[in-house]
Amino acid sequence: MKVFYLLSILSASLLWGLMPAAPNGDRNLEICDNALDDDGDGLIDLNDPDCDCPEIAPVSRIPNPSFEERDCCPTSRSQMNCATSWIQASAPTTDYLHTCSWMGWADLPPPLPFPDGEGCMGFRNGRPAGNNGGGPQPNWKEYAGACLTAPLRAGVAYRFEFHVGFTFRQNSPTTSIVFFGTTDCNNLPFGNGNPDFGCPTNGPGWKQLGAVSITGANQWIRKEINVIPQEDIYAIAIGPNCTETPLDRATYYFFDKLVLAEEREFGFQITAQGHPCSDDFGLSLPPSDTLLYQWYRNGVALLGETAPLLERAEEEGDYQVRILGPNSCRITTVYRHRIPVASSQLKEVICQGESYLFGGRHLLENGTYVDTLTTVNNCDSIVRLELEVIGQAADTVFAKIFEGESWQLGGRAYSQPGQYNATLTSYYGCDSLVLLILDTYKVYIPNAFSPNDDGRNDRFAIFTGPDIREVLQLQVFNRWGGLAFQSEAASPPNTPGSGWDGRIKGKEAPPGLYVYQATVVTVDGKEYRLSGEVVLVR
Repeated sequence: MKVFYLLSILSASLLWGLMPAAPNGDRNLEICDNALDDDGDGLIDLNDPDCDCPEIAPVSRIPNPSFEERDCCPTSRSQMNCATSWIQASAPTTDYLHTCSWMGWADLPPPLPFPDGEGCMGFRNGRPAGNNGGGPQPNWKEYAGACLTAPLRAGVAYRFEFHVGFTFRQNSPTTSIVFFGTTDCNNLPFGNGNPDFGCPTNGPGWKQLGAVSITGANQWIRKEINVIPQEDIYAIAIGPNCTETPLDRATYYFFDKLVLAEEREFGFQITAQGHPCSDDFGLSLPPSDTLLYQWYRNGVALLGETAPLLERAEEEGDYQVRILGPNSCRITTVYRHRIPVASSQLKEVICQGESYLFGGRHLLENGTYVDTLTTVNNCDSIVRLELEVIGQAADTVFAKIFEGESWQLGGRAYSQPGQYNATLTSYYGCDSLVLLILDTYKVYIPNAFSPNDDGRNDRFAIFTGPDIREVLQLQVFNRWGGLAFQSEAASPPNTPGSGWDGRIKGKEAPPGLYVYQATVVTVDGKEYRLSGEVVLVR
């Protein structure tokens, strides 16, 4: 009885005009249900103007509901202003994608094709640390809004039907889509430019009209929210829920084909039966004993398919149904059947001599490989693999040490100049051969000097090879720790007249044992401190 009651309402308010069905007795006109070009004009069935019938379609109160009308072609992110009639509702900016140019972030691709036309909207829910050099922003929520073409009246039942797109599963986790409304278009935008404001209801003037949870990956999913507003609604905003969302990765989603209309206007829409990749995928309409049905794919009649249920829709295409009543006909809106194709990316590392099994092949070399797998729902899944092979290539390490030091490599310490072979194991468990060529810095520091002006060993100084760039400081102390000498400034090695002349404040220092400290800088910019003993002889 409910079905007949619904049909009677639709018959009175939506379905039946007085337009007659296209005639099919005249051979000069197209016969609209035989899959033939009867009049020889190259157009078959619904593709021929002879078969025109009014369309049964709810008219969305959201302007530009599929983002097709545009004032400009987006060239980058944050250009929602290019989509006619849409308003950037929040300080965090939504994105406008269109096939005319910008198609979104390279690492967050939208599922293709779009549900309707060539444009869609992209939005985030939360933002991880690292963006603009800051920390995580759990209240970074992106919304788009619009003033309705006609208000939602209090007490009337409406349906908001929309499509949500998901990119890779790790970037599009399960989310909640929320539908907000306000009584005044002047409440757009909201948040006073604060990027951490969050959802519209964190401020005045907005109400949550409905919400729905949704899950997907690399696909578009159609959802609906039914609402009976308690007051007249003149503007809406759509986007994520109000819950703070702390994240360690970027999340992203898409919107398209947003239809907001009275619930009764959705009575004769084609609905899916089963998963679009399954062998038993079908389409259906509400049944009626008083109506005649004819199914079409891409405007061409599917012969024999005259029931409300199309049990098998095996081929992709645009499906419609012509519904005939007494002296009238109507055509349903298009149901665009596209078999979704999932995609994923893998990065793997193996050692030389190992193989990686991918798509039935044993891979041995670096490269990018693509394979098409089948999901549990019988859909194609395109997997892109980036494979890196770490080999046993020999690396050469040149190193220098000072006498008394050692060089650590592969768990061993090397303290003498020479060439050494070592085998290292990487993080991935791969062997790597290393040739160590070890040498010492050339530094000569005498252990005694005789400042008697005979031209031989008159000064205590540090003598170096070309691998020492400068001597930063030289200090000499007596046996009681008193400072006997300190160089005044850094000087190039082996500078004539540098070093200690054996005097303390102009007077000859007594002979005996002294202690020195020196800081030198190597040609590769490293500083080393040297120390030892020297004997002053008179």
